[in-house]
Amino acid sequence: MSKDAYIHKLLPGSPGGPLLFVFHGTGADENQLLGFGRELLPGATIVSPRGDVSEHGAARFFRRTGEGVYDMDDLARATQKMAGFVKAHVEAAKPSAVFGLGYSNGANILASVVFAAPELFDAAALMHPLIPFEPRVQGSLAGRHILITAGRRDPICPPDLTSRLEAYLRADGADVTVEWHDGGHEVRPNEIEAARRLFTLAPAANQKDRA
Repeated sequence: MSKDAYIHKLLPGSPGGPLLFVFHGTGADENQLLGFGRELLPGATIVSPRGDVSEHGAARFFRRTGEGVYDMDDLARATQKMAGFVKAHVEAAKPSAVFGLGYSNGANILASVVFAAPELFDAAALMHPLIPFEPRVQGSLAGRHILITAGRRDPICPPDLTSRLEAYLRADGADVTVEWHDGGHEVRPNEIEAARRLFTLAPAANQKDRA
């Protein structure tokens, strides 16, 4: 798969440093999380793809037929395409670590890639994901660090589905942290700090795992 499979932006970082992929929410584009990624990991190379599906003009990473009702065939297509895009950038950059961060629809495609190719990301931050199906992990998530952030009053991502996703990931061996706030679908400061901790601490933990 090509590094140019998606329209994307790339912010260069330190040679050989971490590679951070950021995935926007519905209706946004490749600019939404670039600055956020740079704030979280100043020395990382940031890669931000634009979703290749249009929902009434709003960019998404895969199709849906209603709120929380996914076109599973298109999700499978998008997952395979995104995994190839990530692999191509990783092979070219040869980074010290590979991280992913996604918000809303971006969190959903990131989660789906994690399920399909658990070896790709050392750590992933899923901000307000909605996974209304039972994932089939193609391998083991042992040694992978995953943060889920969520709002207890999120009208799009019900808390019970967040808890169910946590249980699925733990059952497949992932090191999972869940960061809650009492609001809705918005990102709050405690989520940002939790993501910063994840990406700061994950490389050291992974070195320990490999020892």
